[in-house]
Amino acid sequence: MRAAPSSAPQAPPETAPLRILLVTAGAGGMYCGSCVRDNALATQLMARGCDVSLLPVYTPTLTDEANVSGDRVFFGGVSVYLEQKVPLFRHTPALLDRIWDSAPVIRALAGRSVSVDPASLGELTVSTLRGEGGFQGKEIRKLVRWLRQQPAFDVINLPNALLISLAAPLKAALGRPVCVTLQGEDLFLEGLPEPHRSESMRLIAEQSGGVDAYISVSDYYSDYMAGYLKLPRERIHTVPLGINLEGHAPRPEPETRPFTLGYFARIAPEKGLDVLAAVYRILRRDLGLPPSRLEAAGYLSRDHEPYLAKVERDLAEWGLRDEFRYHGVVDRSEKIRFLQGLDVLCVPSPYAEPKGLYLLEALANGVPVVSPRHGSFPEVIERTGGGVLAEPGRPESFAEQILGLWRDPERRRQLGRRGAEGARKHYGAARMAERALEVYSTLAATRQPAPR
Repeated sequence: MRAAPSSAPQAPPETAPLRILLVTAGAGGMYCGSCVRDNALATQLMARGCDVSLLPVYTPTLTDEANVSGDRVFFGGVSVYLEQKVPLFRHTPALLDRIWDSAPVIRALAGRSVSVDPASLGELTVSTLRGEGGFQGKEIRKLVRWLRQQPAFDVINLPNALLISLAAPLKAALGRPVCVTLQGEDLFLEGLPEPHRSESMRLIAEQSGGVDAYISVSDYYSDYMAGYLKLPRERIHTVPLGINLEGHAPRPEPETRPFTLGYFARIAPEKGLDVLAAVYRILRRDLGLPPSRLEAAGYLSRDHEPYLAKVERDLAEWGLRDEFRYHGVVDRSEKIRFLQGLDVLCVPSPYAEPKGLYLLEALANGVPVVSPRHGSFPEVIERTGGGVLAEPGRPESFAEQILGLWRDPERRRQLGRRGAEGARKHYGAARMAERALEVYSTLAATRQPAPR
């Protein structure tokens, strides 16, 4: 007789871990929020058993935690620039390319703080977006050749829409689904001069057919970019930003320290340090805040040194220069120490930001935040309960909210506790990886056999 089938549950067949290619765009010598985000995502995907290659383009990446990106850089910033300016370099052999594509050469030149102002990069941006028809077509061919020598990937993730021209060639060559992360391209595009801005946006929309899915870092940006770039909304998936929470922890507020208002972001007009200086003036000269501290930290490019100098001159004119300190660029341990020394963080960004990484880092350290009522900030405040919103473009609105928190230390502490809990619940890198893996798994299930 045939034995009766067992009623015990059967273990599901083992499946191979997803093999994922994450392309990440280096930013030279700057701690870049997108690089930090991509590195944290790769690290957490690896912890979940995925086989991940984090591949830098333009320059090697700089992060303030363990960097898991590869050593080889594609679309090297030196090559891309030379190909744009000198026709000869569009045809040089690979042996020569390896010289200026090497990480040490790229780092050495990136360390000179070459301007990345979009106002001077219009022609290069358009050429790159033309893909194989642009002056950087050789770079696409080099990348395809290298990828064909690697074990097949299940999913390819490009770092932003400015590299969307890679989608169709990679999909055609490798037969794998391609997704594109959306994480701040509008700021760069808005800085391009015409006709390069309009042409860039046309090329991005035109090439969206080669993309299987988009990953946006916030609900706000999912909706915004669908309209801004005329992308199919149904293909945009929100994977909320996440941070590595290790080392972040609230600290008791010292009783003897003067009230300390902090700014932690890139030193640039779109982040609003000049606005915060005006807010501090209102607090001190009009609203009765006693002598306090205004502390700032973040990357300062050579292009923006005059901007910081103007902020310092304004504070000196108002008699407040001695209450201000710029700490420069800080590493991870210095960053945590800086944030833990604040009573309130305020980055009154005129730009409606899709990410706001610094906001999550402040919240993770129990620091309440005062943020503009636009971009991704309202959804972060709503989810975490760790701060209050002010009206963009109105320094007096920020001043009133900050003054209220100064007057009510218990409310500050309560917001800090909520923010720390909310950041851990909603914005840890582990949560980001779980959501990304859902998107990748769905895409991988639809992949086609790789071309031979």
